[in-house]
Amino acid sequence: MKKSIQLPLQTGDLIVGFMVWVILSSLLPYILQDIAIPPDRVALVTAVPVILGSVLRVPLGYLTNRLGARTVFLASFACLLLPVWLISEATTYEALITGGVFLGIGGSVFSVGVTSLPKYYPRERHGFVNGVYGFGNMGTALTTWLAPLAAAAWDWRVAVKLYLVLLVAAIAVNLVLGDRTEPRVKTPIVAQVKAVWRDGRLWALSLFYFVTFGAFVALTVYLPNFLATHYGLDGVTAGLFTSAFIVAAAAVRVLGGWLADRLDCLRLLAGVFAALAVGAAVLALAPGLPVYLAGIYLISAACGIGNGVVFKLVPTYFLGQVGPVNGLVSMWGGLGGFFPPLVLSASTAAFGSNVPGLALFAAFCIACLGVAAWMGRAYR
Repeated sequence: MKKSIQLPLQTGDLIVGFMVWVILSSLLPYILQDIAIPPDRVALVTAVPVILGSVLRVPLGYLTNRLGARTVFLASFACLLLPVWLISEATTYEALITGGVFLGIGGSVFSVGVTSLPKYYPRERHGFVNGVYGFGNMGTALTTWLAPLAAAAWDWRVAVKLYLVLLVAAIAVNLVLGDRTEPRVKTPIVAQVKAVWRDGRLWALSLFYFVTFGAFVALTVYLPNFLATHYGLDGVTAGLFTSAFIVAAAAVRVLGGWLADRLDCLRLLAGVFAALAVGAAVLALAPGLPVYLAGIYLISAACGIGNGVVFKLVPTYFLGQVGPVNGLVSMWGGLGGFFPPLVLSASTAAFGSNVPGLALFAAFCIACLGVAAWMGRAYR
């Protein structure tokens, strides 16, 4: 019974982790009314949760193989209680940064499910299963939509404290329903990493996920404040448009996994990077809000399909080392979300426009398209 519910349970866990991960970016318009943050540090406040959320993915993927998903999810949610409380009581920029760093634990739990769930399903279903699990990304959409509503109704500090209740509930559910008998992999992490370290496919998949998941995370944390300041939207409306971006990417990720089980994955990825380059070009034109949102949602769909395809390829290429490889690939994806908000902010500060930053992103996508096409020829 417990084995049959691991997919919905762990998808729910990912939703909770990602809801907590983006508290700061979702509530920033309200926090800025209460706490003075230097203008050149605003982007850093929203980006810092990505750091730990990326780096911890490697050890969490390994620990999932050693200890099981139940133990790792329980420990992660327990550790998140402290930074959430700290942020709810913060009165200074430094306290927000400190709490924000440890919010990254919520983003790092992604590597738990992608390591655990393939153990329960045959290889030909891994793309779809990881796509369904990746739907948990919509946790960021729930926070960008619900947190501003709670802040508007009560106060942003009350909105943050509500996440303490959510975490306690998640701990209770995992205590009861988590699988204590999940198969374990005992191979030391150093031996597993050595087995794949020089395999070019590892670094290609890391590059692909750096762009596809990185763009998803970057726009998740960048859009609420950008839409509010550039287009004059209120916090709730900006959160609603950002939520739509996230839900679209999460839903299409399931489609990406399903397509990856049936079609040539590397050709799919080449199409993904072409679409991302087109989306970046649309945003660079600095259009009115409707066209800008069209570009955003094109990027959303491309990111969703790309994310689903990459995690079909991980167990296909690295079945014996899936834990650390999932951790490494997802770590680079998380780090991919750290840099774009800073690059776009630096571009605006230096040139008065974010067009140079978007042009750099488009060029990066075209380079990835070339790598995917080369891999397709080499491995076909």
